[in-house]
Amino acid sequence: MKSNPEVIELDEADLESKLNQIEAVMGAEMAQPFRQLLRWYAVLLELLREKKLSIRRLLKILFGASTERTSSVLSSSGQAEDTSTANPATHQGTSSTASDQGASGHSTTDGLAPRRRRPGHGRNPASRYTACAKVMVTHQSLGPGDACPHCGSGTLYRQPRWSPVVRLKGQPPVTGQVYELERLRCQECGKIHTAELPEEAGADKYDPTVAAVIATLRYGEGMPWHRLQRIQQFAGIPLPASVQWELVRDATERGPREVYQHLLWLAAQGELVHNDDTTMRVLELMEKTKRQQPLLEKDPERRGVFTTGVVSLAEGKPTIALFFTGPHHAGENLRTLLAGRLAELPPPIQMCDGLSRNMPDDLRVIVANCLVHGRRKFVELVEDFPAEVEYLLQCLKKVYQTDAEAKKQDLSPDERLRLHQEQSSPVMDELHAWLKTRFDEKRVEPNSSLGGAISYMLNHWDKLTLFLRVPGAPLDNNVCERSLKMAIRHRRNSLFYKTMRGA
Repeated sequence: MKSNPEVIELDEADLESKLNQIEAVMGAEMAQPFRQLLRWYAVLLELLREKKLSIRRLLKILFGASTERTSSVLSSSGQAEDTSTANPATHQGTSSTASDQGASGHSTTDGLAPRRRRPGHGRNPASRYTACAKVMVTHQSLGPGDACPHCGSGTLYRQPRWSPVVRLKGQPPVTGQVYELERLRCQECGKIHTAELPEEAGADKYDPTVAAVIATLRYGEGMPWHRLQRIQQFAGIPLPASVQWELVRDATERGPREVYQHLLWLAAQGELVHNDDTTMRVLELMEKTKRQQPLLEKDPERRGVFTTGVVSLAEGKPTIALFFTGPHHAGENLRTLLAGRLAELPPPIQMCDGLSRNMPDDLRVIVANCLVHGRRKFVELVEDFPAEVEYLLQCLKKVYQTDAEAKKQDLSPDERLRLHQEQSSPVMDELHAWLKTRFDEKRVEPNSSLGGAISYMLNHWDKLTLFLRVPGAPLDNNVCERSLKMAIRHRRNSLFYKTMRGA
């Protein structure tokens, strides 16, 4: 049987000294990767020592988190018994199983049973297939005015509603036609007469829709050029990666720039703006960082590169999603966007998480914070504090059920506010009192992991509960998080941008 590996104690100062010796002999470029590795090792070790980072949370950071549905979170913690002791006066009999069964109509006690589909769920009516060509099929043997073959005495009349049947076929993203033009040659003079191209063929080989489809697949869905090239080649319509790039480049030099500027102005007039960012790689900026050149003159210490997502919404108007890539934070990009806002408009609602970089001091907005971020800090502690976590999740679940009911009834912002004030306000007041009691009665240490989660909720309480005071204020920032998946998908497929122009 193999013995346990030997434990080696590493001294950070000693390692730093050895790296200096390596750098003196082999140069800074050789030592830089190891110095960065040492720095990350020290940060990770410090987080583990201070119990700010659990192995479970580290796995989520590395491999991504699974669903945070209440039933899944509580079942994954192995909590089978009733945990009503977290707040006996109000929480009795509200176990995860009972609540989930009441909400969805079926039990999820084992966490493994598939969720039963609602009747008609996932079915698209024929009216949704707007891009399909319509073919009107008349009856093969009967027509209006004919005698009914069933009864023999009635007369047939055409019904205003036809019976739709959908049939779908696959095709490559870019298709086309090959026009074979007839050529006639004179036997005497040798003159060749070629048929004229039909008007619908157009003057250019590539229709403007080709560049639009390629740009959508490349930048909207993150599909690399070479992958799209293979798909097209397999389908018998070759479209080299270099040609794709040239088509998109030429197309963006024309109309889209004006459209983009107009979208910026429209987004600045929105009633509600969501903003958040994710890390991004731009080789041009990474080279600057390696050469110790500042990315921003006003902040020479900044080293991060981000893609900011801003989603602007207004009542009765289309949703606008914008993306900005560079060294600027989400709040700075939002401030630049709102500089174009009309002065006579009231401040918009800004939904974001509690990070300071999302909210510069000079932003003129009404700030709302994301309930999901506060909830997640408790979800990460479910194995250590199952009773407390279940109580908070069940409270927030009632709030989200109320919001779902408001959407189902298609309530106006004012009607939604009144509904939340009637049904969600008592729940949130009870939750606030419960959180304060943990500290007031010395049940939780403020410096503990649970204390940190409670402190976050209490410190941001007014912004987390803005939906109880302001019409139209959302519960969370999920809209922006979903839009940023586009940038994250692009990053996973392409890894980086080369220049800021490409970004």
